Amino acid sequence: MLFRVDRASPLPLTQQIAQQVRSSVDAGELAPGERLPPARDLAKALQVNMHTVLRAYTELRNEGLLEMRQGRGAFIRKDALTGLSRVTELAEQLMTEARNLGMTRAEVIHLINRSEPQ
Repeated sequence: MLFRVDRASPLPLTQQIAQQVRSSVDAGELAPGERLPPARDLAKALQVNMHTVLRAYTELRNEGLLEMRQGRGAFIRKDALTGLSRVTELAEQLMTEARNLGMTRAEVIHLINRSEPQ
């Protein structure tokens, strides 16, 4: 798996890394049980702060996609919810676009609530 960051993107680096992991799981490029690169190594390769990578890994752990094992690294969970990862990715894209348009989180939530079928 090849990770990349786009410094010109409005999406924060942490979210870019997390999004790439989600997409790779959804595409079957990363399989359940597969180990991700150590945060220190990935940070060096991407030329970002190690804490940026750790924040991405933590975000993915909180979503239920990763399992972090003390001293052993980060692994794709065997029961990873790939559907959730896709929805999370879409939500992040929506919020990025909304911010670019000057919309607030409350305005986006209002639009989502308004678009729900009755």
